[in-house]
Amino acid sequence: MRAVRRGKDLGQKELAAEVGVSGPTVARWESGQDFPKGEKLPAIAAALGQPLDVLFPHDGPPDLQLLRCDAGLSVAQAAAIIDASRVPVSNAESGRRRLSDAYVQPLAQAYGVTEEELLAAQDCSFGLRPRTARDDQASAPRTVGEKINYLLQHGYVGQEAPSEEEIARVVNDHAGETAVTTDDIIALRTGATTEASDVVRAGLAAALQVDAALFHDDAELDPSARELFEAFRFISSIHRGQILGLAARGNSGGLSAEMMATINDLVGELKHKLPEVQDGE
Repeated sequence: MRAVRRGKDLGQKELAAEVGVSGPTVARWESGQDFPKGEKLPAIAAALGQPLDVLFPHDGPPDLQLLRCDAGLSVAQAAAIIDASRVPVSNAESGRRRLSDAYVQPLAQAYGVTEEELLAAQDCSFGLRPRTARDDQASAPRTVGEKINYLLQHGYVGQEAPSEEEIARVVNDHAGETAVTTDDIIALRTGATTEASDVVRAGLAAALQVDAALFHDDAELDPSARELFEAFRFISSIHRGQILGLAARGNSGGLSAEMMATINDLVGELKHKLPEVQDGE
């Protein structure tokens, strides 16, 4: 921001006057001591002659707060538009309570977006990110290598995932012979090869702690069946007495013996249903 302002031959006091703040406020922004309120960003970008998303870029889809700030509105101003207190706007932006239907159209108009875009932003405020083609691709592993990568990326939250060397060692221990090398595992992960024997597939399941059926060629999961993919790992973990990455809320010690017994009973029922789910029934 400082570099752009100087490039425009604009003083801090001049920028401050255009934005509606004091000169010392701009100085604090540029020194990193403070950050502009979100609703001030459009005015700053306009004063500096820069696109908002270039001067203040953001990652991912917008939430309600971003839409409001990009429209140059404070919470109080947004609340005035819907003739309400600040509470409905604040609650929706913080993911506590959704906007009433009557507020959607006027806010969408004020923010310069469609009602669908506003509702999508509200979903983001509640932690529900819209799915993209990239997400669907990532959630639909089909080849042996894709399944390995998926499990390493998503199955070891808070834990250290095994290395290629460790995976190869477990596969060979499970096979009782040298079935693969570290380079073979790397080749599978990078897609250099997609072929793997039944012995290797069974060893990979053991190394990554999932049901062996997951590495069958016909175990292709589309995005709608992601829960089944996760269930393979969950069920395998329980039957080894391990709940990987799972602990009761507020209980760092994990689940009680009673809860484990209940879960194991439930898993017994689920295992009978998994083949039916796989067959699409």
